Amino acid sequence: MGTHVIEAGFPVNSDAEFEAVRDITDASSTTVCGLARVVDVDIEAALDAGVDMVHVFVSTSDVQLEDSMHATREEAQARAVESVQRVKEAGVECMFSPMDATRTDEAFLLDIVEATTDAGADWINIPDTTGVATPTRMAKLVGKVVDAAEGARVDVHTHDDFGLAGANALAGFEAGASQAQVSVNGIGERAGNAAYEEVVMALRSLYNVDTGIDTTKITELSRTIEEKSDVPVPGNKPVVGANAFSHESGIHAAGVIENSDTFEPGVMTPEMVGATRELVLGKHTGQHSVRERLKEVGFEPTDEEVREVTRRVKDFGAEKQRVTMAELKKFAREVGVDQVEEVRA
Repeated sequence: MGTHVIEAGFPVNSDAEFEAVRDITDASSTTVCGLARVVDVDIEAALDAGVDMVHVFVSTSDVQLEDSMHATREEAQARAVESVQRVKEAGVECMFSPMDATRTDEAFLLDIVEATTDAGADWINIPDTTGVATPTRMAKLVGKVVDAAEGARVDVHTHDDFGLAGANALAGFEAGASQAQVSVNGIGERAGNAAYEEVVMALRSLYNVDTGIDTTKITELSRTIEEKSDVPVPGNKPVVGANAFSHESGIHAAGVIENSDTFEPGVMTPEMVGATRELVLGKHTGQHSVRERLKEVGFEPTDEEVREVTRRVKDFGAEKQRVTMAELKKFAREVGVDQVEEVRA
């Protein structure tokens, strides 16, 4: 699809994960990244897996330093610098993350960013590890990091605890970040990460940025990940949800039949993401939608017949929520609508 970097896993985690990262590296023509703590064994495992980039990270917030790492700020910074140097000595691209950056003392954050940049880091990642940033605050922080990381490019990693991951990723771009870490369907720790499909399409449609991503495969990719991960995609999920391009309201459906831009973004169409538009039948359905769906399956209703079928659809929808095409055909036959031929929609 043209994805720029695939962070394939944490090679030191297990033999199976090491082999998975190595296999992905061998199979992919894009940049593959391996994750590593600022520990020699982690870095060597990532290098042994043959990745193109090693992403080293260390906690920098006081709460994580004290109660997770059990290290001082000085120890964390020293390990970070040594780890970046080791990766660069191996001739591999290096990304450094000050984990929990958005809860880190700002002065210390900028110190460790400058130190790791001086050590040769190619990328500085700013993680909103617990999802507490707001777009305005994220933009201000990223702007300061961009200034401090002279010589390195800046990347953001946002979590969705307050539903702001996508907005925070875009705020990072607006403040000068060159890249955002995203996951298909927003899968990630707790409430998840910024969603691949949402960030890519926002960049494409709202910012007019050519990311190089083949967006027509986004829906297919989402369905594949939904199946393989066994994590269901909500119907109202932006871009890839089953209802993303569905219309039930009579006013909406009538407008979309006339011109899809009336009740869709316009700058993002279902065709752009490999999806299809659907007129959904239910208690809010109007006559325009019923007429169109009847025509799709070969019926030729009169105005009076459309009104009667629509009444039955609304009544049934009020009890059953959604009306299937089988129910619609049944209503049409009960009303006596002429059917010329069966047409596959």
